[in-house]
Amino acid sequence: MKERRKVILITDGDEFAKRTIELIAHDIGGSCISASQGNPTILSGEEMVHLIKKAHSDPVYIMFDDSGYIGEGPGEKAMTFVANHPDIEVIGAIAVASRTHHEEWTKVDVSIDRFGELTEYGVDKSGIADMDEGRIVGDTVYCLEMLNIPFIVGIGDIGKMARIDSIKAGSPITKQAVELILERSGML
Repeated sequence: MKERRKVILITDGDEFAKRTIELIAHDIGGSCISASQGNPTILSGEEMVHLIKKAHSDPVYIMFDDSGYIGEGPGEKAMTFVANHPDIEVIGAIAVASRTHHEEWTKVDVSIDRFGELTEYGVDKSGIADMDEGRIVGDTVYCLEMLNIPFIVGIGDIGKMARIDSIKAGSPITKQAVELILERSGML
């Protein structure tokens, strides 16, 4: 039996997210599918699975973005296809907060605020703890809890959060989220 690829889903696909995830893959290990970057997502789920299978090492980091699309947008359609593919094992997801006007949200197992503190509450786009316990509002998060993902970490906007998560700072919040997922999955 062929070994399934271990994948981390990231619900952001802008240029900041791409550069941050490339840095994380370099620092921690694994493969960033940079071609999955897009705001909104431009690759289909089938195209993403093809790229995941060609990746050099696990975990494979892949980005999805709906760019505020109401309901199930292109990022969520691709994410659903990838997560349900028999050759893919999703070990976790990073649910990224946004200022969506459509109030799409998902449950999270834990969030990390912009100061690196774990919290049972969600966080907003700036990485500040929210008032909702165990959930985060974002524009590409609606389908996450329907996908049987073992561990979901909520964070503010990747590579930003008042420059605390910038690449120049080493993207510590995103790095911490990845490390939590890897630790929980037994890969770290």
